[in-house]
Amino acid sequence: MFALVAEETVVDLDQALWQVWKAMEVPEGFHAEIIEGAIEMSPAGGARHMMINRRMFLALHDHLRGTGWAPGNDGNVISGLKVTIPHVYVAPDDLEEIVHPEGLGILASGVAMMVETVSPGHKNRQRDRVLKHRAYATAGIPVHVIIDDYDDGGAVTVLTGPDPERGAYARSERTPYGAEAVIPEGPAKGFAIGPAITGGRQD
Repeated sequence: MFALVAEETVVDLDQALWQVWKAMEVPEGFHAEIIEGAIEMSPAGGARHMMINRRMFLALHDHLRGTGWAPGNDGNVISGLKVTIPHVYVAPDDLEEIVHPEGLGILASGVAMMVETVSPGHKNRQRDRVLKHRAYATAGIPVHVIIDDYDDGGAVTVLTGPDPERGAYARSERTPYGAEAVIPEGPAKGFAIGPAITGGRQD
């Protein structure tokens, strides 16, 4: 009597997703990220979304001038086999220091701050508020900022003290639209996010 033994194939999901992501042809106007065991596809933001991110980028550019740091936007930030595309980030002026070995983006280990402007729709809000919060904490991003029109009329939340093991931040400071949220540490320390960037309360 013969026993048939099925050969078990072990698939490394992270490696498989990484290879699929690298081979993808992403439609114009969309982003593809690897977050929590899935490839997330999302469209570029609408007019208000773009306006907030542009104001944030320009204000950060002025604040960081001459420090050796600068804002960037809509680029791949890579941590291991995970990929996110923050709306705005703060990294060294000389990105060559932190370019991914395959040239696919920059390394999260060299990024000081990530900013997400929450998009409308339940799935998008879940990604921007929850999934990316965990992804950025796990990657050890020192400062994570969430600009959220949908948080009780609008609020800016500044998260610091990443705990990569837990995928969470130790400190969270929420500031309603109309007041100024101030970055407490890092290259952008003292930078204020207020009505000039967010506008007023969203009813």
